Amino acid sequence: MESPPVNRTVPVHLGIDVGSVTTKMVLLAADSGEVLDHVYLRTSGDPIRSIRRVMNRLAEDERHFEVLAAATTGSGRTLAAKLIGTDLVKNEITTHTLAALTIAPDVQTIIEIGGQDSKIIIVRERMAIDFNMNTVCAAGTGSFLDQQAGRLGVKVEEMGDMALASQSPASISGRCTVFAETDMIHKQQIGVGRNDIVAGLCQSLVRNYLATVARGKQILAPVVFQGGVAANQGIVKEFEKQTGHPVKVFPYYGVAGAYGAAIYAAKARGERPPFQGFELLRRDFSVDSFTCRKCEEECTVLRLYREAKVISFWNDRCGRYSEAPKK
Repeated sequence: MESPPVNRTVPVHLGIDVGSVTTKMVLLAADSGEVLDHVYLRTSGDPIRSIRRVMNRLAEDERHFEVLAAATTGSGRTLAAKLIGTDLVKNEITTHTLAALTIAPDVQTIIEIGGQDSKIIIVRERMAIDFNMNTVCAAGTGSFLDQQAGRLGVKVEEMGDMALASQSPASISGRCTVFAETDMIHKQQIGVGRNDIVAGLCQSLVRNYLATVARGKQILAPVVFQGGVAANQGIVKEFEKQTGHPVKVFPYYGVAGAYGAAIYAAKARGERPPFQGFELLRRDFSVDSFTCRKCEEECTVLRLYREAKVISFWNDRCGRYSEAPKK
């Protein structure tokens, strides 16, 4: 008697977080919620290419994934949603809160520091009740740390261990990138060791975060640290020292936004639009923009093309283009 054919299709929920610096993806098993795969890669100014790389990874996996639902987040969430055909689009506050609550259900404070921004989320009784984000200054973000690692001639991954090895952290200004760089250059010129400079940088970044992003917020334990900068143990220890609370860093800290988006996709109810992500591998997509001058708002309207044909608009406040009937 012949054995029945084996169904190798694996049903999954997908979360994609497209940021200005990095693009993240998390894939959850639909039956168990287990993380089957996750990706952290550079956006490099081309979100379509980065999302295409994510889709290529899924397409080449021998487990043959069937995406039941997908959600997007991050600064490029609208574009990502249109490319993969989903109506589940959530801001970073929602997705990072979902991720933290899944790992630490009693979390009360979420620290998140990514490539270009940083934020604090205040959680009470499993609800995000307040938040704040950094201003235009990039001091204390991942891209700033990358720049300073390059200036010091070290790998950014080494900065945490270097900070922990310091016995006498240097005094570094953390008020802005210009002051911090000026202080670091001066300390190098007078012969201060790199470990002490890195430790001083970690101290100043945490001090700046608490004085600006977290200003006026009540930081209560449990505290969860998310975002790529959570890999830096020097900064983790400084947060513990300066807040007086232990700080938890869970295994998927670098892809927390995508993890939360995948969880949101898993919780979604009702029929979802068909997943179109693999179309990115077969067809040509591009984006351009124009300024609409039909009212005083003068919106910058974004336009998505597939094979040189316009298929979608967004970012118009009045909906003149984005809500127009499809022809």
